[in-house]
Parts: sequence; structure tokens; C-alpha cells
Amino acid sequence: MRVMIAEDSTLLREGMVRLLVEEGHEVPAAFGEAVSLLKEMESRRPHVVVLDIRMPPTHTDEGLRAALEIRERWPEVGVLVLSQHIERNYAAQLLATSAEGVGYLLKDRVAQVEEFLEALERVHARGAAIDPEVVRHLVVRTTHADPLARLTPRERSVLEALAQGHTNAAIAQKLHLSLSAVEKNLNTIFGKLELPQTTGYSRRILAVLTFLKS
Repeated sequence: MRVMIAEDSTLLREGMVRLLVEEGHEVPAAFGEAVSLLKEMESRRPHVVVLDIRMPPTHTDEGLRAALEIRERWPEVGVLVLSQHIERNYAAQLLATSAEGVGYLLKDRVAQVEEFLEALERVHARGAAIDPEVVRHLVVRTTHADPLARLTPRERSVLEALAQGHTNAAIAQKLHLSLSAVEKNLNTIFGKLELPQTTGYSRRILAVLTFLKS
């Protein structure tokens, strides 16, 4: 795939470039801030962009605003944002319209090479890749809410895996369940959460994350 990067940490940026090139991907450009990346989007047309949320000049939300602009102007491009800490409101903004082709990872996850590369592949394939710690944080923050509190521990584990972007087959492998058991748990979860029946894997993720953000 063709990946462009915006990350102000030179060490991390160059490390990602080297890793991606070694894995056979193309990195046409990598920047230390978001403005330059946006200027090159039209001519470079990457498949996926990787952006740090906090970058110069203010180190607040430059990367997030760039990610939202990319999702609006180039919806076919996957967006994977990186954050030093869990930014609940930023995650909510990123996932507000759709979970297709979007990822949100903590920077520590980049050091887990296989997980980082898997997240990139998932975003490129129009899936979602949400850091497990982010999902866990959202679940903990909303355990007081009804009907989420009605979920069993098993259903909560399935919900967390779903929200991370795993397919039904991956959830089955991750939790050592049969595929039919995963499907049964998912049907029960959506019923308890009173979510409308939808088709499409990424739309289900969006519905769950939308509920968790409430």
C-alpha cells in the first residue's frame, strides 16, 4: 500500500518509514506537521495516512483536524491516528460519521510491529482498528449506563473485541469460541443495547462505538 505519515517525532517518523519500506510498502512522503501532508494529498493520493494527533505549531489537535479534513475530502483514503494518551473526545470526533477505514492507536502500539501493521492493513481494507486500551477505557467509563450494564462478562469481552475492529472469525479465535457462539453473543448484545439491525461489519462497529461514546 501507499502510506503517507505526519509525525513530529523524528525518531518515530523515520522508524515507521523504515518499517513500512522493509515490509514492501511505499512511503511517498513523511512530514513533521500536518499542513504539508494536506498540501500533498491531491498529488500523492496515498491509500492510508498515519497522523499524530498533537503536532506543531500548537501541539493540540492539528493531527485530528487534518484527519477529519482528509475523511471529508478524500473518503477513500484510510486514516490511522496516533495518540500518546487516550483522548476520549478526539476518538469520538474521529468515529462520529463512520468507522470505515479509520484507526485510533496509542503510540505504544507502534512498537508492537505486528499489531501496527495489522491495524494498517485493516484500515486499508476499509475496516476499523481501535486500540484495545481505548475500547477498554470507553467500556469502563460507561459501565454505569443501562443497558450496557446488563451485558454478561462474556458478552462484554465479545463487545470489546468487536469494537477493536475484529471480524467474527477473529473474535472466535481470540476468545476461544466457536463462530456460532460469537454470532449468538453478538445478536444478544445488539438486542440488549437496543441497536437497530444493520448489515456490514464496519457499520456494526460504528453502532457499538456510538453507544459507548454516549
